[in-house]
Amino acid sequence: QVQFAESGGGLVQAGGSLRLSCVVSASTFRINPWGWYRQAPGKERELVARISSGGGTTNYEESIEGRFTISRDNAKNTVYLNMNALTPEDTAVYYCNVPFRPLTWGQGTQVTVSS
Repeated sequence: QVQFAESGGGLVQAGGSLRLSCVVSASTFRINPWGWYRQAPGKERELVARISSGGGTTNYEESIEGRFTISRDNAKNTVYLNMNALTPEDTAVYYCNVPFRPLTWGQGTQVTVSS
């Protein structure tokens, strides 16, 4: 069973930065694409960034384009999300999972951006 362990969230002021990490317990890590989702209060969970198996292709939801960067380290079974220029609208619980076909969710990591 694939498991996800997200970390790196916290409370930050608007304009600040955070780096999220997700360790994925999957023997097939290096051949799978991965994505970051987020769920804001009162809203549905949405896919905001994804990265191809080789890491050469990334895609972003429009609201985070140019501010967030997804990356992966296949040697560490880890997916990262570097977040810059954070705004209060980025406040959410962030999760990693398979893009478009999520498996069982991890606990996520809370990101709170104050104005």
